[in-house]
Amino acid sequence: MIDFLVTPFESYAFLRRALMACFALSLGCAPIGVFLVLRRMSLMGDALSHSVLPGVAVGYLLAGLSLPVMGCGGFVSGLIVASLAGFVSRKTLLREDASFVGFYLIALALGAVLVSVKGNSVDLIHILFGSILAVNKGSLLLVATISSATLVILALVYRPLILECFDPVFMRSIGARGHYYHMIFMGLVVLNMVAAFQALGTLMALGMMMMPAIAARFWACKIATLCAVAFLFALSASYVGLVLSYHYSWPSGPSIILVGGVFYLGSLILGRYGSLRHPRP
Repeated sequence: MIDFLVTPFESYAFLRRALMACFALSLGCAPIGVFLVLRRMSLMGDALSHSVLPGVAVGYLLAGLSLPVMGCGGFVSGLIVASLAGFVSRKTLLREDASFVGFYLIALALGAVLVSVKGNSVDLIHILFGSILAVNKGSLLLVATISSATLVILALVYRPLILECFDPVFMRSIGARGHYYHMIFMGLVVLNMVAAFQALGTLMALGMMMMPAIAARFWACKIATLCAVAFLFALSASYVGLVLSYHYSWPSGPSIILVGGVFYLGSLILGRYGSLRHPRP
């Protein structure tokens, strides 16, 4: 059993880099996913994960399969989509979730077309599904920097973000500008989508953020505990997914998300709070 679980990481440096990238992603994505769940914005996270594709495609057209360049393009693209969706929701009768759907569908289609202009189906699959086993030192440093910045910013805006999450009406009544914290949070979502894209591609990036968070919801009630449990789920899913990927030649990114899905289903059945085994009174 020890050989099955440990030997792959002792033998291959690329697996160790992949595991370190997953550790950094778990630190940054897990708390963001928890706040998305608490704010009932899980599907908006899905929209944002696809909205980075046009920027990624432009970066690909300019520099080929350069993850830092594609990541910068994806960040700009995601911010543009988030800003446009927020603007439309404030100025028209559409709610923010509906405006997100419209813009992310446009972004997804545009990105796929742009990649196809220069590349081929192999390049498109690489961008959509990623390859965490190919993470190099530069990409690992970028992911670690984004995760570190996310934790620092969350620590600075933690209290007002929680207040804006649970009682935005009270925030407005005391004159606090909750929409500023909302925009900061959306920026962090986009930033961590870019970090996850470096390893898991645009389609799988949301899984690292949301699957551990929704699984953790059945095991904790306090926000700090939720973030800690989500981190443990994310890191465990990453480790087991990489091991299965090595031994059974499964694609690494989908393997990690699939293990995360098993954790979610187990939590849905066995969790301490509001699960099938312990339903709400």
